[in-house]
Amino acid sequence: MPYSTETADISTKSSRSVPVDLARILNDSFYIRVTLTRKNGAARTVEMTFVWDGSDKIVLSGYPGKRDWVASMAKNAEVTVHTVEFEPWFDIPAKARVIRDLNEKLPLVIAFINHWSLRPGFPRARFKLLLAAVKINRSLHLPWWGPFMIAKRIFNGMPCVEITFTGEPVRRVSDGPPGLSVPREGRPF
Repeated sequence: MPYSTETADISTKSSRSVPVDLARILNDSFYIRVTLTRKNGAARTVEMTFVWDGSDKIVLSGYPGKRDWVASMAKNAEVTVHTVEFEPWFDIPAKARVIRDLNEKLPLVIAFINHWSLRPGFPRARFKLLLAAVKINRSLHLPWWGPFMIAKRIFNGMPCVEITFTGEPVRRVSDGPPGLSVPREGRPF
């Protein structure tokens, strides 16, 4: 069942288009897998939530905190994106860019949260009110005061990685997407 019928406005659109099947999958999906290269050179496949811009970029984010996958992408930006929720499956060569500046990442994280809130059972009204207040605060260039300090701390702590497709998507004809890597001892991600 699709989560959304719209794409997020997370950046300026490029002229790159994706195949119709892939566009449908990226539009309707909530999860994606990414194969990245760890510091020791080993490949690692992780699954995470994302939002798609309707063209050639996706944004990965999640709960606040440090993530090994973010550190790995900061060290080696070459990744492969794998679709997982619908068939046919695709592998897409891409380049990751870790975004740490709050002014640059805030609209991307808000687009991610808006997409995330489309999931069934999500408390949409509360998040819409919170995001609307933050958007007003930012558009008026007010200081991060009072309860906005808590919001700023949360947004600062959220990972934000923009992934740009760099090559042609390859349709995976069998076996589905690659399996997830086994979690490292004592590390959840």
